[in-house]
Amino acid sequence: MVRVVIGGGGWAGTGAAVAAAQAGAEVTVLERTDMLLGTGLVGGIMRNNGRFTATEEAIAMGLGDIFHVVDQCARHKNVDFPGHRHATLYDVAKIEPAIRHLLQKKGVQVRTRSRVKDVIMDGTRIQALVLDSGEKVEGDVFIDTTGSAGPMPNCTKYGNGCAMCILRCPTFGGRVSIAARAGVKEFMGRKADGSIGAMSGSCKLHKESLDKKIVEQLDKEGVAVIPIPEHLRKGKDILAKKACQQYALAEFAENIILLDTGHAKLMSPTYPLDMLRQIPGFENARFEDPYAGGIGNSMRYMAMAPRDNALKVEGVDNLFCAGEKAGPMVGHTEAVVTGGLAGHNAVRYALGEELLVIPENLAIGDFIAHVNEKIKSGEGLGQKFTFSGSVYFQRMVEKGLYTTDVETIRQRVEENGMARIFGRPLVQRQLVI
Repeated sequence: MVRVVIGGGGWAGTGAAVAAAQAGAEVTVLERTDMLLGTGLVGGIMRNNGRFTATEEAIAMGLGDIFHVVDQCARHKNVDFPGHRHATLYDVAKIEPAIRHLLQKKGVQVRTRSRVKDVIMDGTRIQALVLDSGEKVEGDVFIDTTGSAGPMPNCTKYGNGCAMCILRCPTFGGRVSIAARAGVKEFMGRKADGSIGAMSGSCKLHKESLDKKIVEQLDKEGVAVIPIPEHLRKGKDILAKKACQQYALAEFAENIILLDTGHAKLMSPTYPLDMLRQIPGFENARFEDPYAGGIGNSMRYMAMAPRDNALKVEGVDNLFCAGEKAGPMVGHTEAVVTGGLAGHNAVRYALGEELLVIPENLAIGDFIAHVNEKIKSGEGLGQKFTFSGSVYFQRMVEKGLYTTDVETIRQRVEENGMARIFGRPLVQRQLVI
């Protein structure tokens, strides 16, 4: 039996767990909070722009069960908003139990309130992860999907202090990097002005605190665009601080752009509450996440690990990574697909097989390789990469990788020998009766 242990139960950990379980491994997910999905609990955007292509590639490669759950939890599909087309908006209140059920159905052991605080090493190999309780969780191979946001001192040093976001560091303890504990020298991302880190790209408002007409529009159409009086516009300076540079467009500085994910998703990293309440329709506005969204937001890209294009962490024999841990990559889709590759390759590594590198004439393969190339050149540390916009989506379009033709995407995957690659068992799982 191959034992895969995943630190972090966000979207990247979910992708890794599903792929490793489908490959036949015994999988354990260790999540420090009491819920899975991390920022996916307040995110909610899928399939916009190039994420559609990446999603359909991932489905064709064997990760379809994850995206089918997302579709089942969707509040709106084929939503257009400034700079973005054909988005799916999932319900943030329904997605976590649905994903938890999927992992349990796959035979994954999900352990919440299990914060990893240290590792036990044998030379350059990890033997076990150590929890806050002192328990040692052993495995054959490990995956670091602990993310790059938090703990609280980073938000204080590089941001505006703890904004009380969904990561809930004061309650469950801050993120601890498995790679760093294993001796890996991690690196930090930078904003456009060269300063360290980037703020999470959006806030959530209580829909009930907004004008009834705005709520009705959100419920019906999934999006609402409300012009900001000129004297209240904050300008593009706030957009430069965003982790989500695909939304750093003029329309987002000139309008309040809301998306319906159950909450009213405000596409700004922060907005002073006294200013927000001067905008018609927002007189009673109240933040849902972060609770101090009028002051700041969580700081991201604080701890990324050097890795190869198979997502194996450099310097540790049996450690892989995915999601934000693998580079300045933005979004749920990006986390799921990198998690899928890391989970699959973890099993290959344990079996002594050659690691999989996804061909670069598929969007997912090109994305993983391109981000790595930019990071190692140093140029990528000040950029953010996503299928949905900014510099990488431009690359997708220029290379002809972006398409919404599902049959074309499936043919590409099949032609590259990647069809159902993440759905094929590599080892037969032993059943204990």
